[in-house]
Amino acid sequence: MSSSKTLGSTQLHPGLPASHLLLALAIVAVWGTNFVVIKISLESFPPFLFAALRYIFALLPVVFFMPKPKVSWTNLCIYGLATGVGQFGVMYFAIDGLISPGLASLVIQTQVFFTIGFAMFFAKESLRLYQAVAVAVAMTGLVIIALHTDAMTTFLGLALVVFAGLSWGVANTVSRRAGAINMLSYVVWASAFSIPPLLIISLIFEGGATHLWGVTLVAPMGAWIGVLWQAWANTLFGYAAWGWLLSKHPAAIVAPAPLLVPIFGMGASAFFLGEALPSWKIMAAGLVIAGLVVNLFWPALRERSRHFF
Repeated sequence: MSSSKTLGSTQLHPGLPASHLLLALAIVAVWGTNFVVIKISLESFPPFLFAALRYIFALLPVVFFMPKPKVSWTNLCIYGLATGVGQFGVMYFAIDGLISPGLASLVIQTQVFFTIGFAMFFAKESLRLYQAVAVAVAMTGLVIIALHTDAMTTFLGLALVVFAGLSWGVANTVSRRAGAINMLSYVVWASAFSIPPLLIISLIFEGGATHLWGVTLVAPMGAWIGVLWQAWANTLFGYAAWGWLLSKHPAAIVAPAPLLVPIFGMGASAFFLGEALPSWKIMAAGLVIAGLVVNLFWPALRERSRHFF
């Protein structure tokens, strides 16, 4: 697919057709509202067991209907470890009492810097001036939110979610290096490498096999729905579609899209969990959206202005 492909006669961005933009928005909407699901499900499951169950249901039974993607086992292993353990295992642990869900949905967006940085280092991609400005504007909003932490947020929680953002950046880079493959199959098979370390960590630090088995038996239906939402909506749909977008476009174009995740995350947390949404959060959210708009639409607006004048 050419990076300048259009949808009909409308070209919203030289590298992001309208259909791809809508897909990106659907992904970040699922990811953003998911932080409420995580917080509620963690009332029934310890974090690393919760993460392990997520990837068990992402793997089974789908793996029996999906051929192994044409990529090395090493690539699958790194992706599975980065997303399963480094990103979600660690982030679940942080949300379980160390950081609020809304703020976690914000801090995880440090993945933008890591993803673009890795792309510049490994793929020799260049960072254009308007993209740097867009990220700077959006990050100003993120900084405003970070400066308004309270007793619900600890330094350890912040550090853990930043580490989760680093792991997400690693996963983005590895999936792009996998090339043009079936991303759903890729995510499913990579899940096999997430499960063993998550179960081992859970067995060592979360109570042993007997205790964990008892936890799964008494977990309410709502908690299991949360597990399935994690596995199917977030893992199978979200990360397969996200990896597909990254395989089609430069990282600097696609990576800023999840900056919308905090908007959905904070909004859902305010609505469902009663988290406060003061004016400074709204102002910060506006900056995040402004940065995303600049990144998506500046090239098209500049091109149209040249024709106009």
